[in-house]
Amino acid sequence: MSPPTFAMAPDGIDPARVPTRTLHTGAKIPAIGLGTFGSDRFSAERVAEAVLGAIAVGYRHIDCASVYGNEASIGRSLQAAMDGGVPREELWITSKVWNDMHGPGDVLRSCTQSLKDLRLSYLDLYLVHWPFPNHHAPGVSVDSRDPHAVPYEHEAYMRTWRQMERLVEMGLVRHIGTSNMTLPKLELVLGDARIQPACNEMELHPHFQQAELFDFVLRHGMVPIGFCPIGSPTRPERDRTATDTVDIEDPVIVEIARRLGVHPPVVCVQWAVQRGQVPIPFSVHRHEYLANLECTVSTPLSDSDMGALAGIDKNCRLIKGQVFLWEGARGWEDLWDPERRIVSE
Repeated sequence: MSPPTFAMAPDGIDPARVPTRTLHTGAKIPAIGLGTFGSDRFSAERVAEAVLGAIAVGYRHIDCASVYGNEASIGRSLQAAMDGGVPREELWITSKVWNDMHGPGDVLRSCTQSLKDLRLSYLDLYLVHWPFPNHHAPGVSVDSRDPHAVPYEHEAYMRTWRQMERLVEMGLVRHIGTSNMTLPKLELVLGDARIQPACNEMELHPHFQQAELFDFVLRHGMVPIGFCPIGSPTRPERDRTATDTVDIEDPVIVEIARRLGVHPPVVCVQWAVQRGQVPIPFSVHRHEYLANLECTVSTPLSDSDMGALAGIDKNCRLIKGQVFLWEGARGWEDLWDPERRIVSE
Protein backbone atom coordinates (compact mmCIF):
# COMPACT_ATOMS: atom_id res chain seq x y z
CA MET A 1 0.00 0.00 0.00
CA SER A 2 1.24 3.51 -0.77
CA PRO A 3 2.13 5.92 2.07
CA PRO A 4 -1.03 6.71 4.10
CA THR A 5 -2.99 9.76 3.05
CA PHE A 6 -6.49 10.68 4.09
CA ALA A 7 -9.20 13.14 3.12
CA MET A 8 -12.95 12.99 3.59
CA ALA A 9 -14.74 12.37 0.29
CA PRO A 10 -17.03 15.24 -0.82
CA ASP A 11 -19.63 12.75 -2.03
CA GLY A 12 -19.55 10.71 1.20
CA ILE A 13 -22.13 10.44 3.96
CA ASP A 14 -21.91 12.44 7.18
CA PRO A 15 -21.25 9.75 9.81
CA ALA A 16 -23.58 11.58 12.19
CA ARG A 17 -26.48 10.70 9.87
CA VAL A 18 -25.78 6.96 9.93
CA PRO A 19 -28.13 5.17 12.36
CA THR A 20 -26.78 3.45 15.45
CA ARG A 21 -27.78 0.65 17.83
CA THR A 22 -27.51 1.07 21.58
CA LEU A 23 -25.71 -1.64 23.55
CA HIS A 24 -26.55 -2.67 27.12
CA THR A 25 -23.73 -0.39 28.31
CA GLY A 26 -25.31 2.63 26.64
CA ALA A 27 -22.59 2.72 23.98
CA LYS A 28 -23.72 3.19 20.40
CA ILE A 29 -22.50 1.01 17.54
CA PRO A 30 -22.94 2.22 13.93
CA ALA A 31 -25.74 0.26 12.29
CA ILE A 32 -23.54 -0.74 9.35
CA GLY A 33 -19.90 -1.74 9.20
CA LEU A 34 -17.35 -2.76 6.61
CA GLY A 35 -16.37 -6.41 6.75
CA THR A 36 -12.72 -7.27 6.07
CA PHE A 37 -12.81 -11.02 5.38
CA GLY A 38 -11.42 -10.95 1.89
CA SER A 39 -8.23 -12.90 2.39
CA ASP A 40 -9.31 -15.73 0.07
CA ARG A 41 -9.56 -13.34 -2.89
CA PHE A 42 -7.88 -10.03 -2.11
CA SER A 43 -4.51 -9.03 -0.71
CA ALA A 44 -4.19 -7.43 2.70
CA GLU A 45 -3.17 -4.19 1.00
CA ARG A 46 -6.29 -4.17 -1.17
CA VAL A 47 -8.53 -4.69 1.85
CA ALA A 48 -6.68 -1.97 3.76
CA GLU A 49 -7.18 0.45 0.87
CA ALA A 50 -10.91 -0.30 1.02
CA VAL A 51 -10.93 0.40 4.76
CA LEU A 52 -9.33 3.80 4.20
CA GLY A 53 -11.73 4.53 1.36
CA ALA A 54 -14.72 3.44 3.43
CA ILE A 55 -13.75 5.73 6.30
CA ALA A 56 -13.34 8.57 3.80
CA VAL A 57 -16.94 8.13 2.59
CA GLY A 58 -18.36 7.99 6.12
CA TYR A 59 -17.97 4.49 7.56
CA ARG A 60 -16.98 4.43 11.21
CA HIS A 61 -17.44 0.71 11.95
CA ILE A 62 -14.78 -1.76 10.75
CA ASP A 63 -15.11 -5.50 11.50
CA CYS A 64 -11.73 -7.26 11.69
CA ALA A 65 -10.29 -10.59 12.86
CA SER A 66 -6.81 -11.90 13.49
CA VAL A 67 -7.35 -14.93 11.24
CA TYR A 68 -8.04 -12.72 8.22
CA GLY A 69 -4.31 -12.00 8.09
CA ASN A 70 -4.69 -8.32 7.23
CA GLU A 71 -4.88 -6.47 10.54
CA ALA A 72 -1.36 -5.00 10.25
CA SER A 73 -2.25 -3.48 6.88
CA ILE A 74 -5.61 -2.27 8.17
CA GLY A 75 -3.80 -0.70 11.11
CA ARG A 76 -1.91 1.57 8.73
CA SER A 77 -5.23 2.72 7.28
CA LEU A 78 -6.72 3.35 10.71
CA GLN A 79 -3.62 5.33 11.69
CA ALA A 80 -3.85 7.39 8.51
CA ALA A 81 -7.51 8.16 9.18
CA MET A 82 -6.85 9.18 12.76
CA ASP A 83 -3.81 11.24 11.76
CA GLY A 84 -6.05 12.85 9.13
CA GLY A 85 -8.55 14.07 11.70
CA VAL A 86 -10.95 11.21 12.47
CA PRO A 87 -11.18 10.99 16.28
CA ARG A 88 -10.53 7.53 17.70
CA GLU A 89 -13.77 7.74 19.69
CA GLU A 90 -15.74 8.07 16.43
CA LEU A 91 -14.47 4.71 15.22
CA TRP A 92 -15.92 1.35 16.18
CA ILE A 93 -13.31 -1.34 15.68
CA THR A 94 -14.07 -5.02 16.22
CA SER A 95 -11.64 -7.94 16.23
CA LYS A 96 -11.89 -11.61 17.11
CA VAL A 97 -9.82 -14.27 18.85
CA TRP A 98 -9.17 -17.26 16.60
CA ASN A 99 -9.84 -20.88 17.49
CA ASP A 100 -6.21 -21.80 18.16
CA MET A 101 -5.89 -19.10 20.87
CA HIS A 102 -8.36 -20.40 23.47
CA GLY A 103 -5.75 -21.76 25.87
CA PRO A 104 -4.62 -20.21 29.18
CA GLY A 105 -3.20 -16.75 28.51
CA ASP A 106 -3.75 -17.05 24.76
CA VAL A 107 -6.70 -14.64 24.58
CA LEU A 108 -4.63 -11.83 26.08
CA ARG A 109 -1.77 -12.60 23.69
CA SER A 110 -4.13 -12.61 20.71
CA CYS A 111 -5.82 -9.37 21.73
CA THR A 112 -2.49 -7.67 22.39
CA GLN A 113 -1.26 -8.66 18.93
CA SER A 114 -4.43 -7.35 17.29
CA LEU A 115 -4.08 -4.06 19.15
CA LYS A 116 -0.48 -3.78 18.02
CA ASP A 117 -1.35 -4.62 14.43
CA LEU A 118 -4.35 -2.28 14.35
CA ARG A 119 -2.37 0.51 16.07
CA LEU A 120 -4.97 0.95 18.78
CA SER A 121 -4.92 1.18 22.57
CA TYR A 122 -8.31 -0.51 22.91
CA LEU A 123 -10.93 -2.38 20.87
CA ASP A 124 -14.58 -1.41 20.93
CA LEU A 125 -15.64 -5.05 20.59
CA TYR A 126 -13.78 -8.36 20.84
CA LEU A 127 -15.48 -11.59 19.84
CA VAL A 128 -14.85 -15.29 20.31
CA HIS A 129 -14.73 -16.13 16.60
CA TRP A 130 -16.03 -19.73 16.89
CA PRO A 131 -17.27 -21.54 20.01
CA PHE A 132 -14.66 -24.31 19.95
CA PRO A 133 -10.88 -24.57 19.48
CA ASN A 134 -11.06 -26.39 16.14
CA HIS A 135 -9.07 -24.62 13.46
CA HIS A 136 -7.64 -25.08 10.00
CA ALA A 137 -4.80 -23.83 7.85
CA PRO A 138 -5.57 -20.98 5.43
CA GLY A 139 -7.14 -21.98 2.15
CA VAL A 140 -7.82 -25.62 3.00
CA SER A 141 -10.43 -27.66 1.13
CA VAL A 142 -13.85 -28.43 2.50
CA ASP A 143 -12.71 -31.96 3.33
CA SER A 144 -9.85 -30.81 5.57
CA ARG A 145 -10.14 -31.79 9.24
CA ASP A 146 -8.28 -30.74 12.36
CA PRO A 147 -7.26 -34.07 13.98
CA HIS A 148 -7.72 -32.47 17.40
CA ALA A 149 -11.19 -31.07 16.67
CA VAL A 150 -13.78 -31.50 19.41
CA PRO A 151 -17.48 -30.72 19.81
CA TYR A 152 -18.61 -27.83 21.98
CA GLU A 153 -17.53 -28.12 25.61
CA HIS A 154 -19.18 -25.49 27.76
CA GLU A 155 -16.59 -25.56 30.53
CA ALA A 156 -13.83 -25.00 27.97
CA TYR A 157 -15.76 -22.15 26.37
CA MET A 158 -16.27 -20.49 29.74
CA ARG A 159 -12.54 -20.67 30.44
CA THR A 160 -12.07 -18.71 27.23
CA TRP A 161 -14.88 -16.34 28.20
CA ARG A 162 -13.26 -15.63 31.57
CA GLN A 163 -10.19 -14.47 29.67
CA MET A 164 -12.43 -12.24 27.55
CA GLU A 165 -13.92 -10.75 30.71
CA ARG A 166 -10.43 -10.03 31.99
CA LEU A 167 -9.73 -7.96 28.86
CA VAL A 168 -12.65 -5.70 29.76
CA GLU A 169 -11.36 -5.36 33.32
CA MET A 170 -7.90 -4.47 31.97
CA GLY A 171 -9.35 -1.77 29.70
CA LEU A 172 -8.07 -3.41 26.53
CA VAL A 173 -11.57 -3.91 25.13
CA ARG A 174 -14.80 -2.02 25.81
CA HIS A 175 -17.22 -4.85 24.98
CA ILE A 176 -17.03 -8.60 24.42
CA GLY A 177 -19.29 -10.81 22.40
CA THR A 178 -19.97 -14.13 20.72
CA SER A 179 -19.93 -15.30 17.12
CA ASN A 180 -21.14 -18.34 15.19
CA MET A 181 -23.19 -19.41 18.20
CA THR A 182 -26.46 -21.28 18.50
CA LEU A 183 -29.40 -20.64 20.78
CA PRO A 184 -28.71 -23.46 23.27
CA LYS A 185 -25.04 -22.47 23.53
CA LEU A 186 -25.97 -18.85 24.13
CA GLU A 187 -28.43 -19.85 26.82
CA LEU A 188 -25.60 -21.54 28.73
CA VAL A 189 -23.20 -18.63 28.30
CA LEU A 190 -25.77 -16.09 29.46
CA GLY A 191 -26.35 -18.16 32.57
CA ASP A 192 -22.65 -18.32 33.49
CA ALA A 193 -21.12 -15.07 32.23
CA ARG A 194 -20.10 -12.34 34.67
CA ILE A 195 -19.87 -9.84 31.81
CA GLN A 196 -22.71 -10.40 29.38
CA PRO A 197 -22.03 -10.53 25.64
CA ALA A 198 -22.86 -7.19 24.07
CA CYS A 199 -23.23 -8.57 20.55
CA ASN A 200 -23.66 -11.86 18.73
CA GLU A 201 -22.22 -12.01 15.22
CA MET A 202 -24.18 -14.41 13.04
CA GLU A 203 -24.99 -15.18 9.43
CA LEU A 204 -28.01 -13.11 8.44
CA HIS A 205 -29.44 -12.41 4.98
CA PRO A 206 -32.91 -12.57 3.40
CA HIS A 207 -32.54 -16.29 2.55
CA PHE A 208 -31.25 -17.06 6.08
CA GLN A 209 -33.08 -14.93 8.61
CA GLN A 210 -32.59 -17.11 11.73
CA ALA A 211 -35.78 -15.72 13.27
CA GLU A 212 -35.66 -17.69 16.54
CA LEU A 213 -32.01 -16.92 17.30
CA PHE A 214 -32.38 -13.33 16.09
CA ASP A 215 -35.31 -12.71 18.44
CA PHE A 216 -33.47 -14.42 21.32
CA VAL A 217 -30.45 -12.18 20.85
CA LEU A 218 -32.57 -9.03 20.88
CA ARG A 219 -34.66 -10.21 23.82
CA HIS A 220 -31.54 -10.72 25.92
CA GLY A 221 -30.09 -7.28 25.28
CA MET A 222 -27.53 -8.19 22.62
CA VAL A 223 -27.11 -6.53 19.25
CA PRO A 224 -27.11 -8.97 16.30
CA ILE A 225 -24.29 -8.29 13.85
CA GLY A 226 -24.98 -9.93 10.50
CA PHE A 227 -22.27 -11.29 8.24
CA CYS A 228 -22.98 -12.38 4.64
CA PRO A 229 -25.75 -9.73 4.45
CA ILE A 230 -26.08 -9.99 0.68
CA GLY A 231 -25.56 -13.75 0.53
CA SER A 232 -21.75 -13.63 0.23
CA PRO A 233 -21.26 -14.10 -3.53
CA THR A 234 -17.47 -13.97 -2.99
CA ARG A 235 -17.33 -16.51 -0.14
CA PRO A 236 -14.62 -19.20 -0.29
CA GLU A 237 -15.24 -22.12 -2.62
CA ARG A 238 -15.10 -24.52 0.35
CA ASP A 239 -18.36 -23.01 1.63
CA ARG A 240 -20.33 -23.56 -1.58
CA THR A 241 -22.73 -26.45 -2.08
CA ALA A 242 -25.12 -27.38 -4.87
CA THR A 243 -28.21 -26.51 -2.80
CA ASP A 244 -27.14 -22.92 -2.00
CA THR A 245 -29.53 -20.20 -3.12
CA VAL A 246 -28.58 -16.72 -4.32
CA ASP A 247 -30.27 -13.86 -2.48
CA ILE A 248 -29.50 -11.17 -5.04
CA GLU A 249 -31.19 -13.23 -7.76
CA ASP A 250 -34.40 -13.71 -5.77
CA PRO A 251 -37.34 -12.30 -7.80
CA VAL A 252 -38.64 -10.35 -4.80
CA ILE A 253 -35.30 -8.63 -4.24
CA VAL A 254 -34.75 -8.05 -7.96
CA GLU A 255 -38.18 -6.43 -8.34
CA ILE A 256 -37.74 -4.13 -5.34
CA ALA A 257 -34.31 -3.12 -6.63
CA ARG A 258 -35.70 -2.43 -10.12
CA ARG A 259 -38.48 -0.25 -8.72
CA LEU A 260 -36.11 1.72 -6.48
CA GLY A 261 -33.39 2.03 -9.11
CA VAL A 262 -30.68 0.32 -7.04
CA HIS A 263 -28.68 -2.86 -7.28
CA PRO A 264 -30.11 -5.95 -5.49
CA PRO A 265 -27.36 -6.07 -2.83
CA VAL A 266 -28.45 -2.62 -1.63
CA VAL A 267 -31.94 -3.96 -0.93
CA CYS A 268 -30.43 -6.71 1.24
CA VAL A 269 -28.39 -4.20 3.23
CA GLN A 270 -31.30 -1.81 3.70
CA TRP A 271 -33.55 -4.67 4.82
CA ALA A 272 -30.92 -5.70 7.36
CA VAL A 273 -30.60 -2.23 8.87
CA GLN A 274 -34.36 -1.72 9.07
CA ARG A 275 -34.86 -5.16 10.61
CA GLY A 276 -32.57 -4.24 13.48
CA GLN A 277 -29.35 -6.08 12.77
CA VAL A 278 -25.96 -4.52 12.00
CA PRO A 279 -24.83 -5.74 8.56
CA ILE A 280 -21.11 -5.84 7.80
CA PRO A 281 -20.92 -6.20 3.99
CA PHE A 282 -17.47 -6.65 2.50
CA SER A 283 -16.37 -4.94 -0.67
CA VAL A 284 -13.16 -3.45 -2.02
CA HIS A 285 -15.08 -1.49 -4.67
CA ARG A 286 -15.87 2.11 -3.78
CA HIS A 287 -19.19 2.31 -5.62
CA GLU A 288 -20.39 -0.77 -3.75
CA TYR A 289 -19.42 0.19 -0.21
CA LEU A 290 -20.64 3.74 -0.79
CA ALA A 291 -24.01 2.50 -2.06
CA ASN A 292 -24.32 0.23 0.99
CA LEU A 293 -23.75 3.21 3.28
CA GLU A 294 -26.04 5.53 1.33
CA CYS A 295 -29.02 3.21 1.71
CA THR A 296 -28.89 3.56 5.50
CA VAL A 297 -29.83 7.25 5.20
CA SER A 298 -32.18 7.00 2.20
CA THR A 299 -35.95 6.55 2.07
CA PRO A 300 -36.83 3.42 4.08
CA LEU A 301 -38.22 0.32 2.44
CA SER A 302 -42.00 0.25 2.72
CA ASP A 303 -43.86 -2.01 5.13
CA SER A 304 -45.02 -3.94 2.08
CA ASP A 305 -41.45 -4.46 0.90
CA MET A 306 -40.30 -5.50 4.37
CA GLY A 307 -43.17 -7.97 4.56
CA ALA A 308 -42.31 -9.42 1.16
CA LEU A 309 -38.67 -9.84 2.19
CA ALA A 310 -39.69 -11.53 5.44
CA GLY A 311 -41.46 -14.11 3.30
CA ILE A 312 -38.48 -15.29 1.26
CA ASP A 313 -36.50 -16.98 4.04
CA LYS A 314 -35.17 -20.29 2.71
CA ASN A 315 -33.17 -21.38 5.77
CA CYS A 316 -30.13 -21.46 3.51
CA ARG A 317 -26.97 -21.34 5.61
CA LEU A 318 -24.02 -20.46 3.39
CA ILE A 319 -21.11 -20.59 5.87
CA LYS A 320 -21.51 -24.17 7.03
CA GLY A 321 -18.16 -24.63 8.77
CA GLN A 322 -17.39 -28.12 7.49
CA VAL A 323 -13.67 -27.67 8.21
CA PHE A 324 -14.42 -27.47 11.95
CA LEU A 325 -16.05 -30.89 12.22
CA TRP A 326 -14.75 -33.44 14.70
CA GLU A 327 -14.38 -37.18 14.28
CA GLY A 328 -17.76 -38.83 14.66
CA ALA A 329 -19.82 -35.82 13.60
CA ARG A 330 -22.61 -36.77 11.21
CA GLY A 331 -22.24 -33.66 9.06
CA TRP A 332 -21.92 -29.89 9.15
CA GLU A 333 -25.39 -29.62 10.66
CA ASP A 334 -23.97 -30.92 13.96
CA LEU A 335 -22.04 -27.67 14.33
CA TRP A 336 -25.33 -25.79 14.53
CA ASP A 337 -27.22 -27.88 17.11
CA PRO A 338 -30.16 -29.21 15.16
CA GLU A 339 -33.31 -29.80 17.16
CA ARG A 340 -32.23 -27.00 19.52
CA ARG A 341 -29.91 -29.39 21.36
CA ILE A 342 -26.13 -29.11 21.66
CA VAL A 343 -24.43 -31.91 19.77
CA SER A 344 -21.65 -33.02 22.10
CA GLU A 345 -20.44 -36.25 20.55
